[in-house]
Amino acid sequence: MLHLLPRMPPGTVGVEAVGNVSEEDYRQVLAPALAEALQRREVRLLYVLGKDFDSFSARGTSETTKLWAKHLKDWERVAVVSDADWLENTAGLVSRLVPGQVKVFETDEIDEAKAWLVGITLDDD
Repeated sequence: MLHLLPRMPPGTVGVEAVGNVSEEDYRQVLAPALAEALQRREVRLLYVLGKDFDSFSARGTSETTKLWAKHLKDWERVAVVSDADWLENTAGLVSRLVPGQVKVFETDEIDEAKAWLVGITLDDD
């Protein structure tokens, strides 16, 4: 399931994947949440794979791919938050295929991910 994250910086959208993410989750949660950003052609998305995340359905993955492809030039930044090692390589591949930037953050770096979406670097003091 996907659910919207509260307290996101202005101009950004945040979602968290928990359990199994289905085609309906993309249609009912992600697509409507991104509609305004897609109209502005300025998508900045925080995508958190929660600790209870299990899998994406094949049809859900297909829906995401269609959304990306249809609006390829509209993606400015995508921050993926997860401790899954395989995401580093996947994000690197995706970032070569899309004009925008894709970056993976560890689960304890969610504030850094939000800041990166809007172009701010947080200093470690």
